Amino acid sequence: MHIAPSKLALVPFVSVENMMRLVHHIGVETVLRELANEIEADFLRWAAFDKTPRVGSHSEDGVIELMPTSDGQIYSFKYVNGHPQNMKRGLQTVTAFGLLADVPTGYPLLLTEMTLLTALRTAATSAMAARHLAPAGSKTMAIIGNGAQCEFQALAMRAVLGIDHVKLYDLDPKATRKAEANLRATGLKISACASSQEAIEGAQIITTCTADKAYATILTDNMIGTGVHINAIGGDCPGKTELHPDILMRADTFVEYPPQTWIEGEIQQMPKDYPITELWRVIAGEAKGRKDPDQITLFDSVGFAIEDFSAIRYIREKIRGTDFYQELDMIADPDDPRDLFGMLVRAGEAS
Repeated sequence: MHIAPSKLALVPFVSVENMMRLVHHIGVETVLRELANEIEADFLRWAAFDKTPRVGSHSEDGVIELMPTSDGQIYSFKYVNGHPQNMKRGLQTVTAFGLLADVPTGYPLLLTEMTLLTALRTAATSAMAARHLAPAGSKTMAIIGNGAQCEFQALAMRAVLGIDHVKLYDLDPKATRKAEANLRATGLKISACASSQEAIEGAQIITTCTADKAYATILTDNMIGTGVHINAIGGDCPGKTELHPDILMRADTFVEYPPQTWIEGEIQQMPKDYPITELWRVIAGEAKGRKDPDQITLFDSVGFAIEDFSAIRYIREKIRGTDFYQELDMIADPDDPRDLFGMLVRAGEAS
């Protein structure tokens, strides 16, 4: 005999398949544009959130992290890993899932895959930041590192800023050919480049999104001219950077949450008196973003829990009234909250 769980105890779950169905139903660029707006709206209420650096378990192979936050009414967390060597095993470098919960009761509201959703929210955050920091009228971007993030970044910049030309470079030509093939049908002009120097020539926005866990130098100071915006998203854990420190000395640097960025971002290379600006202050009008055409702006992005909060909440709203989810029986919910054991006994008698 099947014991039917109460409706309250059933938790909506968005699988990878349903996430893909939902994104296609809405449209990829619409999702990216709407996510950028959701994230920006939550940055405007920055003070409402609990904030803490993500909790990481580091090993020689990579890192496993938890990213929690709450606005006092809704709580969220994301589980995410970063294992650069996984590609050699035919596995994803990054996998993730997330949960949304009701603060007054503690009951989960949504469980969702976040491997795809993290790629979408990361790209949306990049474009949201570029809306405030990139040169006005930017049309060309360079993407150094053409792995799993590449196409999402390109489409987000088009959806939010109107970018129409993407220049690609990766140490692995197969990665560039993959990205070029995936973007070919989008209407973007795509240029595959033979070097990072070739890729950044003529680009107003430069995105670095490499995967190796190392103090790498993807860009050197002599490569960077004036009047560009650098979107550095690959350096996202201790001991992993992409930019030569001399670039940071010339740039105005903007970050998400400083206690986390000092540990994981490009600024981990810099002295503690290095000046940075929290991005939420720019969005709220408390600080200047781009001040003049010759300025070099740098978004030292490591990803922050509030962005995941925005993304999971967005998905919860979008699945309402659809079949893009299933319900999981994952919360024990006895008729008498004090009689958990009795529920177990009765289930045995009914079986």
